[in-house]
Amino acid sequence: MFSTAAAADTDSDDDDDNDTVIRRNRSGVRNVAIIAHVDHGKTTLVDQLLRSAAKTTTKTAKSHNDGSNNGEDDTTERLLDSGDLEKERGITITSKVTRIDDSSTIINLVDTPGHADFCGEVDRILSLVDGVCLVVDAGEGPMAQTKYVLSRALQARLPIVVVLNKVDRRISYDRVIEGDTEISLEELMEQLGASEEQIRFSLDKAMFYASARDGWVTQDLDTLRAIVDEDFVNDKFSLAAVNVGYDSYLGRTCTGRIASGHVTVNDSVTVLKRLAASDNDGNENTATTANPTVTPPTTLKGLFVNKGISRVPLESQIAYAGDIVTLAGVPDSIRVGDTITGMNDGGKERQVSKPIDTPPLVPPTLSMEFAANNGPLAGLEGTEVTPSKLRNRLIVETDNNVTLNVETSATDSERTNVFARGELQLGILIEQMRREGFEMVISPPNIVTTTTEADENGNGGGVLMEPFEEVTIDVDSEYAGFIVSSLTADRKGILLEMTESTDSKTRLVLEVPSRGLLGFPSEAASATRGSAVVNHVYIEDRKYVGALGNGLEKGKLISTDSGKATTFALSSLEARGVLFIAPGDVVYPGMIIGENAKQGDLEVNPVRAKGLTNMRTQSKEEKVHLAPPKRMTVEDMIGYMSPDEMIEVTPSTLRLRKILLDPTERRTAARKKKQQQDALKKK
Repeated sequence: MFSTAAAADTDSDDDDDNDTVIRRNRSGVRNVAIIAHVDHGKTTLVDQLLRSAAKTTTKTAKSHNDGSNNGEDDTTERLLDSGDLEKERGITITSKVTRIDDSSTIINLVDTPGHADFCGEVDRILSLVDGVCLVVDAGEGPMAQTKYVLSRALQARLPIVVVLNKVDRRISYDRVIEGDTEISLEELMEQLGASEEQIRFSLDKAMFYASARDGWVTQDLDTLRAIVDEDFVNDKFSLAAVNVGYDSYLGRTCTGRIASGHVTVNDSVTVLKRLAASDNDGNENTATTANPTVTPPTTLKGLFVNKGISRVPLESQIAYAGDIVTLAGVPDSIRVGDTITGMNDGGKERQVSKPIDTPPLVPPTLSMEFAANNGPLAGLEGTEVTPSKLRNRLIVETDNNVTLNVETSATDSERTNVFARGELQLGILIEQMRREGFEMVISPPNIVTTTTEADENGNGGGVLMEPFEEVTIDVDSEYAGFIVSSLTADRKGILLEMTESTDSKTRLVLEVPSRGLLGFPSEAASATRGSAVVNHVYIEDRKYVGALGNGLEKGKLISTDSGKATTFALSSLEARGVLFIAPGDVVYPGMIIGENAKQGDLEVNPVRAKGLTNMRTQSKEEKVHLAPPKRMTVEDMIGYMSPDEMIEVTPSTLRLRKILLDPTERRTAARKKKQQQDALKKK
């Protein structure tokens, strides 16, 4: 019930005749986002808060649910990470909202992703909350994504509660006792332009020491109640959509925080859509609130809130400013970032004049081209194999994933360009689609570049710009030299900081072009025996630094025949390089079956069978032992493939192949490319 949080209404007039008395005192509601670097303990902290809240309401829950506890289980970990890929990979991919009733206060907790590729989720959530809880690993201190999410929170002028997590570890305890982590945080906040008042509040008044895994913290939740000033909101209903979904019974749904006014079931609402300056498609990066379009009205069918991991109807059937709710029955045309508002009724003005401003998103840095599978094995494994179904699925993804942009290819109308933040984000999308039965081929990644515009005097225009990222790497000291050499030589990186710790670890901070990071995490993990932990975050666009070094190019082993790979053929190919396939795998001409130990591609026959001989002279057949093949994930392939290659994705198989399967066509294309390069050199 929301009665504890609603402002007292002492007016004797009918509320429907005077909207100004429908106001909300936000002292009864707290909307808090949990933000942090990846693996610093956000989701574990939310788990413990949910368990703590469940224990205090067990009797009430049993009386209402016949002994159930809304799906919450004390033994379950990462309750809010409900997606299959989130469970498999152990990371948060999409933000989740849950609600905790704490005495007289309703606390809406928002768990956010920690990986840089999903930073758009953090951007849109910050417009939803009153304050943030910044979780920092006390042993590692502030990391790349910590800097990013903290800067966004400071820009939004949100109060920040700091939780130093994992203080039960010895290295963390030592850093806390010596004050190293607090000093690092203070220096970071000063660097990001925080005021003295903000720094003192976060580090003096709102600093917590916790072990989310063990379920303890030095203080309770009272600080969260005190961090937001009391205020009132106006009477015109407005809500910015943060998540958009669909229910087969209730229709289109959206989740967001009510910015002003109130809303009830059966209210008529409309959507104010922001227009993009370039293509009028509502692109979040360029959208404007000027002259918004208004959609036809619809009637709300339901109001819901999230309790624990369950979505339940709002008992009072009315929600006020400050509440985070899910609306059912909203217009189908709604997208993330659009504003839902009331309809003017007679002389009552219930519609706001312009959409709610939401923070701009970090621009995409990577693009890849998606197309229906056109390989020899197309249609054998998947159920969704047409270009139209593929494009429609990608468009649906953009409805709720605001960091993805989709465009039709300029060279082929049956191909679709997808713009995203990084390899992991694209890899997650591809993995989700292949599990839905899609077959597709995906082109090599291209970095999104921009061109500067000339000033008023016509100077400075036409400069090619590319995205740069700050890379933080923790690695065993013996491999630090390799990491520095790899990133600064062929990948055009700049070393900013190199710090050695007491446990034979070295922290490296570099600035590297985004294209120089393609494939680097997997390469670093292999070269350092898994000791390298790579984190990166977008900084800004800078002047294009030219072609990367030739050391990144690797030759491939290319199949010349079709059929099933044989043990006999693969045993002779092991000496040529690293194999990607095992005996029995289906191959076809132009498919990449391994990495050549030398530079340059090598065409081989992996289906060659052993010739028949006089078996009576053999006492027994010779046994052949093959090394296990190298199996790559989608993200590994994205960073690994060359410009003339593509990934073939089916529900059961990932393959690397040449764009041109015919060897004659490949040689002709290579010759033309060399001629063009020679002509450019002569100029």
